Amino acid sequence: MSDTAITYTVYVQADPARVWQALTEPAFTRRYWGLDFETDWRVGSTMVWVERGARTSDPEQVVLECVPNRRLAYTWHTFTPQWAANAGVGEELRAELASERRTKVTYEIEPVGDTLARLTVIHEDFEPGGTLIGMCGRAWPMLASSLKTLLETGAPLPEQGHANEQGSGGYEAHGRGARGSDA
Repeated sequence: MSDTAITYTVYVQADPARVWQALTEPAFTRRYWGLDFETDWRVGSTMVWVERGARTSDPEQVVLECVPNRRLAYTWHTFTPQWAANAGVGEELRAELASERRTKVTYEIEPVGDTLARLTVIHEDFEPGGTLIGMCGRAWPMLASSLKTLLETGAPLPEQGHANEQGSGGYEAHGRGARGSDA
């Protein structure tokens, strides 16, 4: 991890098409991440993030690249008051996140032999020393591991602090707590 980018790689016992499904299909993303995307995955299309009933949309929240089973990139989401309320994020933390520049996430999927895929997550363009990079630096290993576990076992990792909910992508589970204090 640099001061403006995170790169995380995980090997998944699945073919690239299955990893692609896990990244793009709501039936998968809801299970390991607790959210889904409303988009057609065409370059330039907007993405609506749906998390715990909150719909977060913004004209700058778009698909940047889409090569099925190989590469997907999009701008990271918008930190609205509605999103924060539904995610249990306090206003002070939400305002910090919203003041930082928009970032970009890229997934690179590569076959490794006949039974493995290498998934590399590159999240870049962070504010140096910003709040978001610290949160995402803690969240991506859990998210990628939960995706891997879901594809390999049929169940995602349990969400930390939320034993009755599936998925492991909430901000409250990673680093700065839901109310904006250090966890």
